[in-house]
Amino acid sequence: MAFTFVSLISGSSGNATFVSDGKTNLLIDCGMSGAKLKEAMKVIDAAPENITALLLTHEHIDHTKGAGVISRRYNIPIYATEGTHTAMDAGKIDDNNIKLVRENVDFEIGGIGIKPFAIPHDARQPVGYCLFSGGEKYSVATDMGNMNEDILSNITGSKKILLESNHDVEMLRCGSYPYPLKRRILGDLGHLSNEAAAKTALYLVQNGTRHIILGHLSMENNRPEIAMLETYNLLSQSGVNVGDDVTLQVADRYKPTLF
Repeated sequence: MAFTFVSLISGSSGNATFVSDGKTNLLIDCGMSGAKLKEAMKVIDAAPENITALLLTHEHIDHTKGAGVISRRYNIPIYATEGTHTAMDAGKIDDNNIKLVRENVDFEIGGIGIKPFAIPHDARQPVGYCLFSGGEKYSVATDMGNMNEDILSNITGSKKILLESNHDVEMLRCGSYPYPLKRRILGDLGHLSNEAAAKTALYLVQNGTRHIILGHLSMENNRPEIAMLETYNLLSQSGVNVGDDVTLQVADRYKPTLF
């Protein structure tokens, strides 16, 4: 059975990704209410009660808003680093549903292999995830201030990847955000720019990636067409035939994006 990789929602207002090998169903982040999650999963003929486990990247509310609710409602274990478990505001979680993960320590849930990797972000102990199924690798790489060699080594070879393309640098610099917030986003523990995402996408495509979805776009400092054009142009100028060599999409902020 084909591996399912769906961005349920993605953006500065909320994030959730659903992956499944047909038997094991994983939700990566839950930055939406339980009701919204149920609506989103219904679109892809899935249901929250069939989620095997929830994996969290970090504690920020746009990634954890519904985590406690769905864990309690559907008895879903939450896998996250110790720092994320400690820092997140999810209410009381049953002790049996608190599962600790560590950076660069592989584990399995059902038939899906999982590798958390450290990411540079202003959170307690944030991680991205590589998932392995049927001899293929899939990755979720968002919420990072820069693309370093360790992240790149982890995500290289991914068949499909959800890659952060958070902001257009000039839009951010000229926008209405207060200076401290601009500095945070542009810093090494902030978010990945369109330009950085494009360079990362090119490297990944040159090393075997065939499906890229750009995600976690800022509502104020980016537009889907701007993010798409930045990566599309660099790929095309470098001899990559977008559509044939690689599929390129932008994750929808409010509804599922299948790729």
